[in-house]
Amino acid sequence: MQVPFDTEESLSMLAAGRLGLPPQAVLEVVIVRKAVDARRYRGAPIRFTYVLDVRLAPGQEKKVLGKFKRDKNLEQAKEEKPAPLKLCARSREDLRPVVVGFGPAGMFAALTLAKAGWCPLVLERGQDVDTRTRDINGFWQGGSLNLQSNVQFGEGGAGTFSDGKLTTRINDPLMTEVLDAFVKAGAPEEIKYLHKPHIGTDLLRGIVKNIRQEIIRLGGGVRFGAQVTDLELDSEGRLAALIVGREERVACGTAFFGIGHSARDTYRMLLSRGIKMEAKPFAMGVRIEHPQEFIDKAQYGEDAGHPKLPVADYALTYKDPVTGRGAYSFCMCPGGLVVAATSEKEGVVTNGMSNFARDSGIANSALLVQVGPEDFGQEVLSGMMLQEKLEHLAFELGGRNYHAPVQTVGDFLGGTHGSEAFLTVPTYRPGVKAVDLHGCLPEFMTKTLAGALPWFDRKIPGFANHGAVMTGIESRSSAPCRIRRDRETMEAELTPGLYPMGEGAGYAGGIMSAAVDGMKAALAFLSVPVA
Repeated sequence: MQVPFDTEESLSMLAAGRLGLPPQAVLEVVIVRKAVDARRYRGAPIRFTYVLDVRLAPGQEKKVLGKFKRDKNLEQAKEEKPAPLKLCARSREDLRPVVVGFGPAGMFAALTLAKAGWCPLVLERGQDVDTRTRDINGFWQGGSLNLQSNVQFGEGGAGTFSDGKLTTRINDPLMTEVLDAFVKAGAPEEIKYLHKPHIGTDLLRGIVKNIRQEIIRLGGGVRFGAQVTDLELDSEGRLAALIVGREERVACGTAFFGIGHSARDTYRMLLSRGIKMEAKPFAMGVRIEHPQEFIDKAQYGEDAGHPKLPVADYALTYKDPVTGRGAYSFCMCPGGLVVAATSEKEGVVTNGMSNFARDSGIANSALLVQVGPEDFGQEVLSGMMLQEKLEHLAFELGGRNYHAPVQTVGDFLGGTHGSEAFLTVPTYRPGVKAVDLHGCLPEFMTKTLAGALPWFDRKIPGFANHGAVMTGIESRSSAPCRIRRDRETMEAELTPGLYPMGEGAGYAGGIMSAAVDGMKAALAFLSVPVA
């Protein structure tokens, strides 16, 4: 059902009108899905598109279904109940499962295992979310970088210090369970029905803590500052133990690796132990910032700023006509900030972050360019090494103090640099330096961005404003390699007992898909009986 966004009628009244019923015949209305349709048809207003679950008075449902039997937009609601969690036939004498990493994949793998009575042990290299928040804020204010407690590592994973977006391209029944778990842990109910739900980093900090406490309540354990540095395999190649820190040995026959896309030392360790891995394409680029008011007006026109409309976002794509290489906006953060997201010494990495209210007044998004083996070679970790190289160049260009290199769109397209006539004050902290971004980006990337910016300006006039600031570099959009696994068992190829999962393993791209992948890995383990 579509209605003008500024209607004053209640959903019950709207549903009754749509069904041709008196208002008293509608007993309850539940929002299943809500989206903004800002497309203009012959001057039509911006509309909200709803999918509603309507409960009617006795005797009314049959009449409505008969009256609207040819209406494709109306059908009898299906009662969907989540499948009960099956306790497996494994013996309780088996070794306690270990979950490595407490990002979305690790968190939901551990929660699933705990609900099934398996009392998992979680090992997270970073710190709890409160300690982590203090460490990150200290770094952003000019303090030292904590290599084990930063935007990439710690309770909740990288998603905790992002926009908290729950949008995903996957369509899986487990998504409902993930959303329900977030709501139970304190997320707003609206995430269950909004077309583009988000939680915000301010709310996520409390939510991930509540999920951790639920895992512990169910018998699980969570250790912070516990980095897995090695693993032991038995004579048949099966996982036998994990090494934590320098020498602690944890006997372990089953481990779920949700290590995140920035655990480069862990990638190197796994490769050295013969775990099957492969390089994969990814994308890198810059962050661009605009006034949020500009984006709102571009998307909503004269209705921009209306209290019933959410702050506007955008999604842009471009394909270079010569090279065929693609560029696109990514992780668009309305009302957010550009943040320092490095996890290694002498590197600069950017990411986007926003709170639930999205009220900073600044819109930012990554502008990414596709990167493939033709750019970095066929070696498993060569893409990762390209990331490292460009992050170090950005560090050098920014002044070797974790300030980020920035350049206006006008300078970037005009072949000049140094202008500080910024359309908005750069939000990146601890600071920025106006330079030439060509110094930290390869030519194939700068040429593609130079073609993409005018194209994006055609889609959103003013997008390539000469004063719009671009901040380098966005290099951690996804994992540069994949840990190969069996499609059915989800165990690593030739390494029984090891379950690679989530974004770091190369099988997800965001909070929701990573959480679902973690659940699937746990369910795969639970479904296999042990003789």
